[in-house]
Amino acid sequence: MKQEEILNLLLLRYPQLKKLPLVEAYAILSSTYHKGGKILLCGNGGCASDAEHIVGELMKGFLLERKLNNREKEKFGDIPGGSMIAANLQKAIPAISLNSQTSLMTAIGNDICFEMIYAQQVYAYGRKEDCLFVLSTSGKSENILAAVITAKALGIKSVCITGEGESPIGNLCDVKIALPSYETYLIQEYGLAVYHTLCAMLESDCFGG
Repeated sequence: MKQEEILNLLLLRYPQLKKLPLVEAYAILSSTYHKGGKILLCGNGGCASDAEHIVGELMKGFLLERKLNNREKEKFGDIPGGSMIAANLQKAIPAISLNSQTSLMTAIGNDICFEMIYAQQVYAYGRKEDCLFVLSTSGKSENILAAVITAKALGIKSVCITGEGESPIGNLCDVKIALPSYETYLIQEYGLAVYHTLCAMLESDCFGG
């Protein structure tokens, strides 16, 4: 399906999301891929699980198979075992879940402070062609805010999924997807539908043609 069709399916199911800047968020993610950048993601609690979920959809086939083409497979042809590897590899949208780095996060938290566990990684991994994608139901998490501030200082675009209400994180991000609820579980339910749609749109853009 085309990107517009994928987005329209979401809005048919959730008409209350029609005014959200989903096209703008998709544009940043698409630009990141086409510039050779990567998507850095982070969240806390359930949002940390969402960040890992998104990485799982981006780094391998989601709705499409994403098989290597013959030219890409030829690079493996003369290496013992290479043909089998090439037959099973899938094209990826480079993405890293910052909250998956357990040893590093605990080292930063212990040696510096918990608020810096994501900012330090953004500073180390981040390049101008990258994108920071954060999830915070409250929009106020200090460690997420520190990561967004660091991204802004480095000239890295940022997108956030959050809830209604005052949002220091959303106010700093380039695109703020403020889902229509104050309840954490409802924000996360809407968020799942939104980020699945963004992943599908991005996959269609990068590998659908």
